Amino acid sequence: MGKKVLIGMSGGVDSTVSTLLLKEQGYEVEGVYMKLHSKPGYHEIHQARAEKAAAFAGVKLHILDLQEEFNEKVFTPFIETYKEGKTPNPCALCNRNIKFGAMVAYADSIGADFVATGHYIRHDGQYLLQALDDTKDQSYFLFYIDPKLVPRLLFPLGERHKSDIKAYAASIEGLESFASQGESSEICFVETTYADVLKPYVAVDQEGEVLDMTGKVVGKHKGYMYYTIGKRKGFNVHGAHDPHFVVAIKPETNQIVVGTREDLECRHVELERVNMFDARREFECEIKLRYRTTAVKCRVKIEGDHASVELDEPVFGVASGQAGVFYDGEKLLGGGWIV
Repeated sequence: MGKKVLIGMSGGVDSTVSTLLLKEQGYEVEGVYMKLHSKPGYHEIHQARAEKAAAFAGVKLHILDLQEEFNEKVFTPFIETYKEGKTPNPCALCNRNIKFGAMVAYADSIGADFVATGHYIRHDGQYLLQALDDTKDQSYFLFYIDPKLVPRLLFPLGERHKSDIKAYAASIEGLESFASQGESSEICFVETTYADVLKPYVAVDQEGEVLDMTGKVVGKHKGYMYYTIGKRKGFNVHGAHDPHFVVAIKPETNQIVVGTREDLECRHVELERVNMFDARREFECEIKLRYRTTAVKCRVKIEGDHASVELDEPVFGVASGQAGVFYDGEKLLGGGWIV
């Protein structure tokens, strides 16, 4: 295999340093800036930064307009998932369809042997592995990529800490401004709140009823799309003294169901559209059910693209639409979408 690599360049410090590291390692590097969403003013700023980074690194920068594909495969599903009363995970969809989908197809078209990004993650040729810097690890969001791609992927930051990357950039004349740039938001098209993103497309602000676990109306809420499982604010419960949490969302009637923390307890999870890097169909491992949570031990049984998961200890606030991701230590085995 040759040494030509296409790297996604966002104009941020991570992709810029990744580009320099790849050049240091002797790769023939070309960059690509991908236009994804159509947020006003966004690309004018970030494309200019990517062009500056590419010029500094001495690499050719391709501009790839993927707005139509992003809208179809990431943004529209994001809207639809909320309408269904679920909690979406657009980054995982974007990674499969765009960054490790359309970008890989473009890499093929220019004869690139490898594809690289500034993600904090590693791999061993078959499995994705958690990053050395566990505070920045992004493996959870890459569980859904095509396993066949793994040998072609390069992640220059996987063995490094974020603090080292900022220090590296700060030490190079001309890159100081990249080192001091603010962190990009977790979801690129969300500037303030999810609700603000939804408002142009759906009627978010529709007052509805709050039900208790018996189905009795106990209060009001401002619109079911403001809530996710486990949320404890933004609604009222008449005469309540103890905290109440959202335990279910009923989009068809614009109602939310609330209960105690114990009512959020979950010991069994069903996953659909399972994507595996491992051939086993029945095994024990650990599972993460949200990005910023601790993995818990579990037993998994997979049939087709569906998985039944028995948790060894209760988890609170499991939300349909999020990802359940399997780990064996630092090794990512696969995962699926919570039903």
